[in-house]
Amino acid sequence: MNKERRKRLGTAFDMTDEAKKILDEVKDEEQNAYDNLPDSFRDGERGQEMLDNMEMLDNMEMLTEAYNYLDDAVSVIEQI
Repeated sequence: MNKERRKRLGTAFDMTDEAKKILDEVKDEEQNAYDNLPDSFRDGERGQEMLDNMEMLDNMEMLTEAYNYLDDAVSVIEQI
């Protein structure tokens, strides 16, 4: 493999790692936003919507699959 293709693989590695970090950050930010809501909003429709979003992020099968695919991609890139 030439230098240019190795460089592109390095870029792919960085991008997959960044994607995983972004997914984790979004979940954490939603949790922090919920935790900082006043009780009146937390107990209302807005709070319930945020809880639903967090639950989907935690349990979403697609998110789990995305992590698995990203981990697989990272493993392959590391082997190369």
